[in-house]
Amino acid sequence: MSSAVVSIPEKAFEVRLAEHADAGLSAANFDVVEVVVAEPGAGEVLVQVDYVPVAAAFKDLMKVHCQLPVPPWKPGDLVGVGGVGTVVASNSPDLAVGDLVQSFKGWSEYWTGPAAQFVKLDGGAFPSPVYYLSQGPTAYYGMATVARAGEGDVVFVSGAAGGVGSLAGQIAKARGATKVIGSAGSPEKVAYLVEELGFDAAFDYHDGPVLDRLREHAPEGINVFFDNVGGEQFEAAVQAAAPHARFALCGALSTQAANGEAVLPRFDLMTAITRHLEIRPFATYHTPDQIQDWSVHFSQWLAEGRFVYPHTIVEGGIQAAPGVLLDLLAGKYRGSVSVRVGEPA
Repeated sequence: MSSAVVSIPEKAFEVRLAEHADAGLSAANFDVVEVVVAEPGAGEVLVQVDYVPVAAAFKDLMKVHCQLPVPPWKPGDLVGVGGVGTVVASNSPDLAVGDLVQSFKGWSEYWTGPAAQFVKLDGGAFPSPVYYLSQGPTAYYGMATVARAGEGDVVFVSGAAGGVGSLAGQIAKARGATKVIGSAGSPEKVAYLVEELGFDAAFDYHDGPVLDRLREHAPEGINVFFDNVGGEQFEAAVQAAAPHARFALCGALSTQAANGEAVLPRFDLMTAITRHLEIRPFATYHTPDQIQDWSVHFSQWLAEGRFVYPHTIVEGGIQAAPGVLLDLLAGKYRGSVSVRVGEPA
């Protein structure tokens, strides 16, 4: 085992699924356990985790009957998907101590495994490693490929202050949309969308019927709807849609955040038919092509000063991650959310 610059502890913490969350998510669904830090074998590396992402979709993966197109977690499995970290010991010629890497492993302070399980990153490509944890591949694929937002479009993004929505709206603007409208859950988030992220208009969905707000901001109708919420906001978007509008259905936060049975949106089929609406639910598998498409545009738009990466970094180490997920589902954060695990402040 090669020596590392940092001191490697004998034990570290990780977060496991204690029990499925079909009856509602609480702290009781998580186990924070102490484990031995495994030394890397031949061809393996040891990675100190710097940041892990937190996303609303994790709640679905904690259910027995998960509706996402990936296997749900079982009790005893690591919670979480991915993160970025620094190689602190290496027995592989492919990765050296000090390399920045990305993995799709779960919430832990250290990862050990074959070098092939980790993707080497360019530490100088972005201002911080957390930029690699954006939900941009999902936002870009949905807005650019599924909805085909572009010149002259009036775009509505529901859940626009979240990790996906805050990027999707900016992507639409960067692709030439005439007007981008976002919905959020508080006056502070509404101001944030307009004043900091460049949305043309935004509204608090608590302030009366959503359809009224859409008719106010888009009297001639919306051409693109990027939906992260479902529920009333989906119903209103159908009514406010212009002929041949394109819907990219990314998420259903109104259902995901509910403990218990949520009311599903009613679908006005006749309106969809008579207006020739194109409604496409989609899932993003983070294929190499999808990641590359996003990375190229993300770095270019950042360099041009046309893009803001809305994100929140929460301190507290890996032990804080379960509470951060609960707070995220309660609407506490803006943009993509990450927990700082090992990188010095």
